[in-house]
Amino acid sequence: MKSYKFKINGNDYSVDIKNIEDNIAEIEVNGTPYEVELTKEIKAPKTPKLVRTPTSTHIETKPVAVKAGLKKIESPLPGLITQVLIKEGEEVKKGQVLLMLEAMKMENSIYAEAAGVVSSIKVKVGDTVLQGDTLIEIE
Repeated sequence: MKSYKFKINGNDYSVDIKNIEDNIAEIEVNGTPYEVELTKEIKAPKTPKLVRTPTSTHIETKPVAVKAGLKKIESPLPGLITQVLIKEGEEVKKGQVLLMLEAMKMENSIYAEAAGVVSSIKVKVGDTVLQGDTLIEIE
């Protein structure tokens, strides 16, 4: 009738369902016949269960050290640069908003992950960026 392969605790099992009448099934497991009583049919759902991860309005970026003292602020997701709130040479504090990134019709603040001086701004208003693109370098 139907054949299945199972791996249980590292052991392989070949299960053949020979016959089912009422609530009694005749099966063969690795060549050994068994009669088993069925108590309830368990059906797998036809559609997968959708699991969403919790979202946050604060998107954190992580600085990536390139050379001693230089940190890159990278885009956490693809989007459009809508505001640049700092200038090159400006001193910034940890947690300060550096720029705004529109992604999926939401404005996301990009924060300084460390205090320092902005050595270069790699984007301008209207630029489209991909996830992982360098936005700002801070010394």
